Amino acid sequence: EMPEGGYPGEYMIDLANALKDEFGDSLLRPEGEPRPPEVHDRGVALMLDNIRQDLDAIGVRYDSWFSERSVYDGGTYEKAMALLRERGFVSEREGAVWFVSSSLGDEKDNVLVRSSGAPTYFASDIAYHYDKFVTRGFDRVINIWGADHQGHVPRMKAAVAALDIDPARLEIIIYQLVTVKRGDEVIRLSKRAGDIITLRSVVEEVGADAARYNFVTRAADSHMEFDIELAKRKSAENPVYYVQYAHARIVGILTQAAERGIDFKDGDVGLLKEDAELNLVRKMLRLPELIEQIALTNEPHQLPYYATEMATTFHDFYEKCRVLSDDEALTRARLKLVSAAKAVLARSLDLMGMSAPERM
Repeated sequence: EMPEGGYPGEYMIDLANALKDEFGDSLLRPEGEPRPPEVHDRGVALMLDNIRQDLDAIGVRYDSWFSERSVYDGGTYEKAMALLRERGFVSEREGAVWFVSSSLGDEKDNVLVRSSGAPTYFASDIAYHYDKFVTRGFDRVINIWGADHQGHVPRMKAAVAALDIDPARLEIIIYQLVTVKRGDEVIRLSKRAGDIITLRSVVEEVGADAARYNFVTRAADSHMEFDIELAKRKSAENPVYYVQYAHARIVGILTQAAERGIDFKDGDVGLLKEDAELNLVRKMLRLPELIEQIALTNEPHQLPYYATEMATTFHDFYEKCRVLSDDEALTRARLKLVSAAKAVLARSLDLMGMSAPERM
């Protein structure tokens, strides 16, 4: 039975059962009496392992896993607070310790240490940014936050400035929340009611490629609707299938050419004069410029749109220009073109962390 105010959910029950199996009756305590710290540590480790498994399933890798506790154990918190005090951005009143963020343009001051003596999450956030900018010496930091944290941006920028760091070096990108649908039906979610959909369940149902594509296809400032039924559809309506099918179709063409013993490495691309051929060339040449643009603007959603356009351009070429024909010179030229198109599609899919299937 979930305690009042607790977050219900199947994963919590699984976690509780795992701890029960490991610690047995030692978990039983009178109400209000804390459990041994090793129970907490083990629970955190199990949850972190679950998170790692979910990220592995979707192909996301973190180079560094940072524990909030480390900013306290390693002295980073004390260093950050000392610097804020030294620069005159800390005051004490009402039994608490405050960050005087109003002097830096924020609407109000913010509590760093509660009257109980416990630091706030904001205090550890400041210490974490001190670690990134001062201890590890990052030139630029990009934070990805959910829309429900929009209001925290001014105070975080103010805190960085108070640490004598140019706030322009901290970029905070706010992503909108996700609405999950099954066709026309919107699935109502509530963490407090236990009505949740985990990333793992989505990946298990639609696959890692479809999940990644759908998440990357929206701009940060655009609300996202994730249609589970559409993501599973094997048709041109599903953009993931559409792009991957273009790659698989090219593999099929090249396989046929290999079976016929056609060597196209010396194909004369100067023979490509049709509009559909030239449109495909132009679309392929756009990729390097696009990648540079994405790196400069932090807008990865441009890539899936490009991949879809690339697939459309290829399908148009395929419908209008016969690749394997009696004209040997033109066949070799077009095979060289579709081989390049295959490389571009495969690269686009790889950059999105998706597979490039050879048959579908």
